[in-house]
Amino acid sequence: MGRQARLSRQTAETAVELELDLDGTGQAVIGTGIGFFDHMLHHLARHALWDMRLAVTGDIHVDAHHTVEDTGLVLGRAVHQALGDKSGIRRFGHAVLPMDDALVTAAVDLSGRPCFVWRIDIARQKLGAFDSELAQEFWRAVACAGMFNLHVLGHYGHNVHHQIEAVFKAVAQALRVACERDPRCTSIPSTKGTLAG
Repeated sequence: MGRQARLSRQTAETAVELELDLDGTGQAVIGTGIGFFDHMLHHLARHALWDMRLAVTGDIHVDAHHTVEDTGLVLGRAVHQALGDKSGIRRFGHAVLPMDDALVTAAVDLSGRPCFVWRIDIARQKLGAFDSELAQEFWRAVACAGMFNLHVLGHYGHNVHHQIEAVFKAVAQALRVACERDPRCTSIPSTKGTLAG
């Protein structure tokens, strides 16, 4: 069976519609109204090998914050739903990823317990309509709504675009590994017998 989710979320600030397939090939149709954010989400889909259809309308006339955070909340919930009881997954994943001058490590544990650690110094900068600090807000929302541990460590880098792109690609690679089915494991990878949270 495919590991898929279809979710929507509507508030006075945003409307988010998402279809996600964890066993895809990295195909994505994405529209959030925020060009740089769309670019990063395409990287996420491609490097996690997830198929995604995402449509978001938000109050970007105010700023991009609500759109980015609410997209993260929906994506996190979709990952959690698509994983089901997590039988047979690897559970853990990590990646060390270079992007030109930037080097980032991301580590994931699909534990059923949200924990988010962000140790990367990214200068405040606007990338189109995307404020650089929204990268942290997005991944915090994904990890908390997805009920998993996510640690992001920036080793070095000075170009903000490169730093954020390295984060998205590193987390994508870590999630790809963590979500993969392990052919040697047919049960839930926990001594507790559950990763439900």
